[in-house]
Amino acid sequence: MTLHPEFGTQPALGGSDAAEVSEPGAVTIVVPTFNEEENVGELLEQIAGAVPGRLPCEVVFVDDSTDETPRVIREIAQDCPFPVTVLHRDEPVGGLGGAVVEGIRAATSDWVVVMDGDLQHPPSLVPELVAQGEETNAQLVVASRYVKGGSRQGLSGGYRVAVSRASTWLAKGLFPRGLRGISDPMSGFFAIRRAAVRPDLLKPNGYKILLELALRGRRLEVSQVPFVFQDRYAGESKSTVKVGLRFLRHLVELRTASPVARMLVFGLIGLTGFAPNLLALAALTQVGVHYLPAEILANQAGVAWNFLLIEGLLFRDRRRHRHWADRTLRFALLANADLVLRIPLIALFVKEWGIAVLPATALALVTTFVLRFAGTEALVYAKGTKRVKRAREVAV
Repeated sequence: MTLHPEFGTQPALGGSDAAEVSEPGAVTIVVPTFNEEENVGELLEQIAGAVPGRLPCEVVFVDDSTDETPRVIREIAQDCPFPVTVLHRDEPVGGLGGAVVEGIRAATSDWVVVMDGDLQHPPSLVPELVAQGEETNAQLVVASRYVKGGSRQGLSGGYRVAVSRASTWLAKGLFPRGLRGISDPMSGFFAIRRAAVRPDLLKPNGYKILLELALRGRRLEVSQVPFVFQDRYAGESKSTVKVGLRFLRHLVELRTASPVARMLVFGLIGLTGFAPNLLALAALTQVGVHYLPAEILANQAGVAWNFLLIEGLLFRDRRRHRHWADRTLRFALLANADLVLRIPLIALFVKEWGIAVLPATALALVTTFVLRFAGTEALVYAKGTKRVKRAREVAV
């Protein structure tokens, strides 16, 4: 990520002294933006009218735009009574969630409030979020549409309402303990104590960063305030089917964060591989292929099916550590080694340990499954290190 070429490195503009922002109770408002040139001027005006008189503040825009959004911010910021900063990213790593993490890294205040740039999140609520956190000693304060006094009225159309509710039910169903006390886990409007965030532990993927903050790391003390989701001020929604699929993948990544959960999903994926295996076996024997080579060939269909699902769902975030051809070869070798290892294990359990054939077979299946999972994680998708460029600060 590099500096936007239009900007220099001059000090932040605005009427507030930057040191003031470090006072207890001060707030950094982080706004991720993507082509919001029609909205950012009004957003800054509303922030100026609602926040500085009640608590010290700064605004950090993390911008992935291809339009004139950075230029508009620069012009409006000249008259703002608080510091305004833009972090422009040439490579939007992690999507909107990644932008929020960059903003949190750049924050200088005790509190960070995250909000959208389209004015569906009312800036007038920022002081209340911080005040609620101070009064309840919470570490995370969520602006919720689903507590008394809240509303989702800005969600246009029955389709978006249905998707929002389904996403909420799915998230809360998958993480009943981690999301306890959060009625609106899909909210993109919240306040969090900067000291409670460890950015290096976060793995954002898309637009639901609240899930990352609530579920990774230690349990946070949570409070909520109601808010009315507003109509978009200008422009079009960025929600698409692609964004929705990215959200589902993110849920899978969060749910499989622990080794036990990954092993369970690995096993479930393996079970689904029986279907293409049996179909291929039936097709091959039907055309006259001997059952032994047919079984070996049919096993490859199951291996390919399992590999595609594991690539897309379970280890998606680790694919960058090896070339796809290397991953494919290693996975195939491990999967087929399972067949070679299973028979000697059964013989060992029966002849040397005196175990009956059926229990011996079951024990061999479990043993090779655990070994295959451990081998897949260690030899195919071993965690590596990849240097990721960070956004550089552009003061406006």
